[in-house]
Amino acid sequence: MTEFSLSDLERTIKERAHSGDPDSWTAKLFAKGIDKAAQKLGEEAVETVIAAVRGDRQSLVSESADLMYHWLVVLGIAGVPLDEVLKELEGRTGRSGVAEKASRPKG
Repeated sequence: MTEFSLSDLERTIKERAHSGDPDSWTAKLFAKGIDKAAQKLGEEAVETVIAAVRGDRQSLVSESADLMYHWLVVLGIAGVPLDEVLKELEGRTGRSGVAEKASRPKG
């Protein structure tokens, strides 16, 4: 099996985003805009949580895949590349999670 990455998925999303393909869910989400894509992201997040709480491994895997896809669509519509998020995560690796959270602006 070849190694599949989030970067591969990001590239596929970018290719399909403005393809105009009537059978492309990605093209439809991009056409509907950030509000619809963010709504779908939220729905997938809730479904992922429900699967986790129920201990339903297969649903957790499936819903996690949906969640990651919709997250990358939202990033794509917003013009935020995955690399930017990864750099943010990389910058946090030298600090404890508690310290990182405490350093965030309140509000």
